[in-house]
Amino acid sequence: MSEDQKKILEQQLWNIANTLRGKMNADEFRDYILGFIFYKYLSEKMEIFANVILKQDKIKFREITPKTAQANDFLEAIKEEALEKLGYFLRPEELFTEVAKRGMGNNEDIDQFDESKTNFILEDLQKILTNIQLSTMGTDSEEDFDNLFEDMDLNSTKLGKTPEARNTIIAKVLTHLDKIDFKLENTELDVLGDAYEYLIGQFASGAGKKAGEFYTPQEVSKILAKIVTTGKQKLKSVYDPTCGSGSLLLRVAREVKDVAMFYGQEMNRTTYNLARMNMILHGVHYRQFDIKQEDTLEYPQHIEDLPFEAIVANPPFSAKWSANPIFTSDDRFSQYGKLAPASKADFAFVQHMIYHLAENGTMAIVLPHGALFRGGAEQHIRKFLIENKNYLDTVIGLPANIFYGTSIPTCIMVFKKCRENPEDVLFIDASSDFEKVKTQNVLRDEHIDKIIDTFRNRTETEKYSKRALLTEIATNDYNLNIPRYVDTFEAEAEIDIEAIANEIKAIDESIKETDKSIADFCKELNISTPF
Repeated sequence: MSEDQKKILEQQLWNIANTLRGKMNADEFRDYILGFIFYKYLSEKMEIFANVILKQDKIKFREITPKTAQANDFLEAIKEEALEKLGYFLRPEELFTEVAKRGMGNNEDIDQFDESKTNFILEDLQKILTNIQLSTMGTDSEEDFDNLFEDMDLNSTKLGKTPEARNTIIAKVLTHLDKIDFKLENTELDVLGDAYEYLIGQFASGAGKKAGEFYTPQEVSKILAKIVTTGKQKLKSVYDPTCGSGSLLLRVAREVKDVAMFYGQEMNRTTYNLARMNMILHGVHYRQFDIKQEDTLEYPQHIEDLPFEAIVANPPFSAKWSANPIFTSDDRFSQYGKLAPASKADFAFVQHMIYHLAENGTMAIVLPHGALFRGGAEQHIRKFLIENKNYLDTVIGLPANIFYGTSIPTCIMVFKKCRENPEDVLFIDASSDFEKVKTQNVLRDEHIDKIIDTFRNRTETEKYSKRALLTEIATNDYNLNIPRYVDTFEAEAEIDIEAIANEIKAIDESIKETDKSIADFCKELNISTPF
């Protein structure tokens, strides 16, 4: 897909989002737009799948007339196959395009939508969304489709005060979406996945902190993904303990040929639904991902799973957690001797991730800068990780104001259990490399490439990167503040005192000449001088 085609698609999608803008907050109408896109995807995937099965019978899925013996036989056979291969089932009359056509009614122009000419589809649509979930009951995909559409309340008054008004809005959205060809039959293109990522990013950037919590900017995701896939062509597993919309997990998959299994956990129910949709939309089979909904620190859901080869995370910065003394006997935290403070869970996430990290694995986590130098329990944990375990591999300082909803500077900490360079830690100061776009700082490809090349080659560059020996870090009492290791001090230009003195002398002479000229003019005008 060319950049021009992509821009046209993105504009179409954002125009659809604007149909609901003003009626509700961005994070609320997000659920409807992304939910309908997901429904369209499931429908098109179902139709393509069914048409392949029906090819030998020389009929199309939409041509099956319901309530006939032959139709029922066809549908039962397709349903059985679909539940096994796709994980869900839709009937021909439940397909997105069919519902959109019914909603459009006798309207011919989407921009001149007449409410009286539409057909009422809300009840049917709500039933269809429920049926998608019900079709998976008792199957292997049941958990992955459970309550996926629960945030799409078609009876919400935020969509319109009357059922008719709500019906018109929904019919408009479906009609707009129906005109977009996601080209699902072309497996080389990920049009729908790219569109979904675009909208998720737009909602995050447009809605500030509330909608930004579930989304890591793509440029930061790219850095994390490239770090944990360095030297790898395939991954047995990738894990994100605070996976949000799942975009970071999917970004890792782009950097290698194959990822056997995706694992993630997300506390927010709505975002958990979004992550599962995002996985399926990007062609990840329901058997290839295991996304759970719960508080990762308090109720970890993957404790019994095998260690993970790649771990990435952008946890909520300095979040609160219980720091319950019971966790001192938890295998994730017990060996450290101290728990992360209740007011700042940053290192609790680090400890959790290290517990899950495979011996040959790499983990990269985004943290606020304070995690590098704060004292107390956090200093104790840093010391243990470096002195006792020697797991810390790299510290990367990022520019301020690159995350939606917060302007604070952040860093990436990279950990490995088996380090290729155990005698030092690499420090990279990338805080000055960015481009300012409106109110946001943005990392461009050249900035990302510079970070990754430095990381992979462990290059030392003046005022940018340095390999610090473990003894030097110990001397600094395990304070990892980057300026302690990467000297970015710019010396002031030398001042020539003699030249400045001569310049002042010349200015004084010029002032005297000017004063004399003014005095002569005043004398000619027969007025007193002003000095």
